[in-house]
Amino acid sequence: MFIIYKILINITFILSPIIIFIRLIKGKEDIKRFQEKLGFFKKQKKVGKLIWFHGASVGEIQSIIPLVEKFEKDKKIKQILITSNTLSSSFIIKDCKLKKTIHQYFPIDCSFISTKFLDYWKPSKVFFIDSEIWPNTLNNLYKRKIPITLLNGRITKKTFKRWILFYSFSKSLFSKFNICLSCSNESKNYLKKLGARNVKFIGNLKFSQSENEGNYLDKSLINLINSKNTWCASSTHYNEEKICGYTHINLKKKYKNLFTIIIPRHVNRVNFIISELKKLNLKIHLDFPRKKIDKDTDIYLVNSYGKTKMFYKTCKNIFLGGSLINHGGQNPLEAARYGCKIFHGPNVANFKEIYQFLNQKKISYKVNNQKNLENKLKINLKKKNQSKKIINNLKLIGIDILKKTYKEVSL
Repeated sequence: MFIIYKILINITFILSPIIIFIRLIKGKEDIKRFQEKLGFFKKQKKVGKLIWFHGASVGEIQSIIPLVEKFEKDKKIKQILITSNTLSSSFIIKDCKLKKTIHQYFPIDCSFISTKFLDYWKPSKVFFIDSEIWPNTLNNLYKRKIPITLLNGRITKKTFKRWILFYSFSKSLFSKFNICLSCSNESKNYLKKLGARNVKFIGNLKFSQSENEGNYLDKSLINLINSKNTWCASSTHYNEEKICGYTHINLKKKYKNLFTIIIPRHVNRVNFIISELKKLNLKIHLDFPRKKIDKDTDIYLVNSYGKTKMFYKTCKNIFLGGSLINHGGQNPLEAARYGCKIFHGPNVANFKEIYQFLNQKKISYKVNNQKNLENKLKINLKKKNQSKKIINNLKLIGIDILKKTYKEVSL
């Protein structure tokens, strides 16, 4: 199986100029930095100890920022490298303003590019986040005897069934991790069955919170949100924006001053979203470039990165996307930490245990369709946000998980 993988990844490398060109047209690649994926390094490696974190995209990177902040205080560490695959995740790191930390795009997992990458950066410790398993890179790290940690490891039932079909291959990969810290008990069990060694469940790192939180929304926007009956649809995917548009239309029959904020999961979809919402005769205002907001605006569409937390601070009724479609849901903990009431569809397999916890605490509520969402918002638009007790409880859980995780991986 490893030989087949090597053949397939080498074919991907040969086709990569075409793939990257298509992604550049779609706005999914950084025109100035896409060469990093091909093994060209623009950032400077400092002399001294470097540790490396790799996560696929926004959610994975956000989950480790509190841990990275802790490592930044370690004087023995001279540099921290974070790699990711997506354009949006690079903006997240830029906004964090970390002193020792630099970002690079993860290179294609060909053995020769991986070797070149490791020769250049020479990491002393490596952390793969969530479900990022790259065979050639893992193999090359293992040969160099560099400690590898799977951080907040997530294996769903669906991915487990795929891995288990190639058990010998899976075992050869998962056994290369020195330690696996799972994000749930379910993932812990699956990791063990796949051959991972030293598997522990401390808690989901996504409960933790960055030390550097601020509110960068324009005061006039905050005042407008507070003056209206506002709700926010966050991390929406294809077709969910249309559902939100219909929800707005129906709710406006009762709440004349209704204001709906939509934050799509992928900003490059904005033009399509505008087209869909305009068909419903909705008046749309874009977050960027900044302009005066008309009082009769229906939809405030966020087409910029890194502002989600700021809207959670101000708007307390949140629908989390990727859940009314067959996607698996998005992480609800960020919204929960700000005392938001969270509404989600039935498809939340990616965060099953977290949603079970939040449902029990009456922080999140399941809606099966558009009508359910409308009814829940009708009830909750006028209600106050969650109690400080719940917010503090989540904060303490996050602090404890972060502390234990850091103790485990900093040894």
